[in-house]
Amino acid sequence: MGHLNLTEAVTDLERHGHLVRIDAPVDPHLEMAEIQRRLYRRGGPAVLFTRPTGTTFPMLCNLFGTIERTRFLFRDALSSVRKLVALKTDPGAALKHPWRYWDAPLAAWRARPKFVRSGPILAHTTTTSRLPQLKCWPQDGGAFVTLPQVYTEHPDRPGWAHSNLGMYRVQLSGNEYEPDREVGMHYQIHRGIGVHHAAAVARGERLRVNVVVGGPPALAVSAVMPLPEGVPELAFAGALGGRRLRMVYPRGGQLPVPAEADFVIAGTIDPTRTKPEGPFGDHLGYYSLTHPFPVMTVEAVYHRPGAIWPFTVVGRPPQEDTSFGEFIHELTGPVIPTVLPGVHAVHAVDAAGVHPLLLAIGSERYVPYAETRRPQELLTLASAILGQGQLSLAKYLLIVAREDDPTLDVHDVPAVFRHVLERVDWARDLHFHTRTTIDTLDYSAGEGLNAGSKVVIAVAGPKRRELGKQVPANLSLPAGFTDPRVALSGVLVVRGPGFGAATVAEYHPDLVRFVGEFGLRNPNLGLFPLIVIVDENEFAARSLNNWLWVTFTRSNPAADILGVDGATHRKHYGCRGPLVIDARLKPHMAPPLEEAPAVSKRVDEMCAAGGPLHGLID
Repeated sequence: MGHLNLTEAVTDLERHGHLVRIDAPVDPHLEMAEIQRRLYRRGGPAVLFTRPTGTTFPMLCNLFGTIERTRFLFRDALSSVRKLVALKTDPGAALKHPWRYWDAPLAAWRARPKFVRSGPILAHTTTTSRLPQLKCWPQDGGAFVTLPQVYTEHPDRPGWAHSNLGMYRVQLSGNEYEPDREVGMHYQIHRGIGVHHAAAVARGERLRVNVVVGGPPALAVSAVMPLPEGVPELAFAGALGGRRLRMVYPRGGQLPVPAEADFVIAGTIDPTRTKPEGPFGDHLGYYSLTHPFPVMTVEAVYHRPGAIWPFTVVGRPPQEDTSFGEFIHELTGPVIPTVLPGVHAVHAVDAAGVHPLLLAIGSERYVPYAETRRPQELLTLASAILGQGQLSLAKYLLIVAREDDPTLDVHDVPAVFRHVLERVDWARDLHFHTRTTIDTLDYSAGEGLNAGSKVVIAVAGPKRRELGKQVPANLSLPAGFTDPRVALSGVLVVRGPGFGAATVAEYHPDLVRFVGEFGLRNPNLGLFPLIVIVDENEFAARSLNNWLWVTFTRSNPAADILGVDGATHRKHYGCRGPLVIDARLKPHMAPPLEEAPAVSKRVDEMCAAGGPLHGLID
């Protein structure tokens, strides 16, 4: 059986050497976050801080810090869940191999929550100011809940069957929130809670909300699972947790809560009322800035005896949510072809901030007798991918034909880029979506929340060119552009002049000048079909992750892509020479995340010989 609650999980991990306790006082204000980041980088254990300052509740971090530990947590039920996924991809498998799937009905039964009359969660009450006040980055607007599980039910169809459990960030303090009475709620328009919000607006009523913290580890994973519409996360939590999820109703009118949760903040949202929320250091590696978002009026704060406060740290990938993503892909990857026929694999590239860059492999079967193959079915598949949930937030989608290389692995990022750049025809294979939605947290467009552009690069056909691996000796750059370096085969990064503070109506003059002069200076530079203009080219070329992060978080396709010898024909843009991406920091962008030197020094001291962290992290 899976873990009944978080305390059972902690005991299990400690018994098997996956968790250590830190009994020295540690401050949730910046110190714990820096420790968590170092733990994750080192592949360290989960850590239970038994004496955090400013609160009486112990705090737990790095619970999902390695993929191996995540698998270990769910070892009892993982096989059954994988069988359910397999049945989704091949419904006839149970008839072909009945003994292999003998326990699938039991896993399905566990997916149904069990409603009980009482539970540990209702044993105690407290206030939000007494909860751990975790702050992760110096410019964060206050304390945040970083592993919340936000539960709502559809106002028109109440009940768990039409519920949503999502991981939407919650600001506990700061800004204009009334202490112990209000908390901030940040969620994006594409999420399940947004549907419930819209229904509440239509009904002219408040939306009831529960913020759950802790509980069985399966709850946290379920809150971030990309489940199909109509499949409640509570059901998946029961299947993954290996037991039916026990739910209990608190006092009159409030939504049900997980009986074994550690904390629940219960209240309501007036869907017509907002307050400033943020800033918050986010998964793109920058601060999401202060904007108006819904505010939750707190009615009660419950906690179980011996409650533990789990947390994570969000920031430039890789972070702990990288392990989340890898685990989720293991579970859901086989389902993709059933949801998107013709699509064989999709990879949201973590190092690029997850949402900005998608890589995909699909079938290209249209007109098989044609003498010259070109992307056709791939374009249909690209539209389907960009219509799926969180995949719709992508800015760059690179999709290739499996028939051109059946061995290509979508998770081998350098191999996918090499495949694309060897075959791409920039005059044909660029397809822009302008004035559309992107991630709320992405400020690359400078056009307001959720607004920006996308580009699909669809490639099919034989290899067209060899790719350069060294900077050509005779390369000539326009004035103000210096120090070219090779980031990947066929990719140059070039240091450009400072972007400046001026607002640019369409393309920045530096970008226009670069593409206008570069082709004249280098008429035969076919070895490098992609050039990226950056602020710090040594940093961008130092590692694959640096290049991915800089290129795809700092560019908005419609404004920051131009090509050498480019032209628009019947509203289709393309170019005959290299494609150029302007990935410099722009004035409208949010600042990148940086650690506080004084806090880093304190953590260094804790890591020294005799310190509480000695031997645990660097």
